[in-house]
Amino acid sequence: MNFTQPLPLSLYVHYPWCVQKCPYCDFNSHTLKADIDEAVYINALITQLERILPQIWGRPIKSIFFGGGTPSLISEEGLNHFLSQARALLGFSPGIEITLEANPGTVDFEKFAGFYQAGVNRLSMGIQSFDDEKLAALGRIHSADEAHNAIEAAKSAGFSNFNLDLMFALPNQTLQQAIADVEQALSYKPPHLSHYQLTLEPNTPFYKNPPVLPNDDQAWSFQQECQQRIAQAGYEHYEVSAYAKKGHQCLHNLNYWQFGDYIGLGAGAHGKITMAPEGRVFRTQMPASPGGYVEAMKQDKSGRIHWLDSEDAIFEFMLNALRLQQGFDLSLFQLRTGLEQAIIEPVLESLINQELITVSEHNWLQLTSKGQQYLNNVVSAFLNE
Repeated sequence: MNFTQPLPLSLYVHYPWCVQKCPYCDFNSHTLKADIDEAVYINALITQLERILPQIWGRPIKSIFFGGGTPSLISEEGLNHFLSQARALLGFSPGIEITLEANPGTVDFEKFAGFYQAGVNRLSMGIQSFDDEKLAALGRIHSADEAHNAIEAAKSAGFSNFNLDLMFALPNQTLQQAIADVEQALSYKPPHLSHYQLTLEPNTPFYKNPPVLPNDDQAWSFQQECQQRIAQAGYEHYEVSAYAKKGHQCLHNLNYWQFGDYIGLGAGAHGKITMAPEGRVFRTQMPASPGGYVEAMKQDKSGRIHWLDSEDAIFEFMLNALRLQQGFDLSLFQLRTGLEQAIIEPVLESLINQELITVSEHNWLQLTSKGQQYLNNVVSAFLNE
């Protein structure tokens, strides 16, 4: 792999605890217990960050994302301490985007104000639905009223840049109910909206005991009707399940989809670092349990490291970049993988012939409507290249 310039670099921080685990969730999250002190966990995050500094030295951070779990459970003081240390250790790009995921059942105005003062400038709120019956079916700890209150509190605390997370095709949901959720979300004029289908993931309670969900045809109609309303409200559909007002795309997630680099801090966190001068790329994965992670940091142990070969890089690049609804310039392929475009030309030709993608005279790749419908087939075509 031959890289001509450093890749953009982001920071992901995993906060692994929740008040209770939702039955559909397959993320690395754990029910909140008093077995690990918050300060101990935050110090472990800082220790991990210090260890990776030699591999990313001199590269500014363009975005930070606190995910989970439920990051809004963190104290304002703990968050401020971490960000102060991170700012001292890393170079923050001008205009850095710092996002924190928030559960409406764990926040109020004072907490939002504390997060804002600490440096968070973007929120992603897990609303999921504005229907109490649906929220109960999903195992959410918040009510519809708490969802409304949280949005108002966030705006009052100074957050003008925020995302609302919504799900559709919920247990026993009707089309009218799905549309009502979207319309209530749009009434707050969020700069960003995430709208995705509930899926039954292995190793979750919903997978073992499935609720009654809308069938595939119904779910498709929910998606089409809701997308139409979101578009009419002036949002760009820029990724499979992401919509944004102009200038408000999520910079952190864009870096993932454009195959940039990111440091993954915390229990179960994944990272990707490109050593551009050496032409090598590696992925990191930290121990999944909070206790195991903290202990690894105390004992000067690192997580698992996997070096990517050319086949890994091709597939992972396409897995991410093909999610971009507007397509992408194929020159990005060489910039982010260090590989010549010629290596994938046979696959591109095959996909063009199958009318799954188009490549313009300006080297812009975009999925066709057929390609969007068969996205998994398009991605899998790059598996063995």
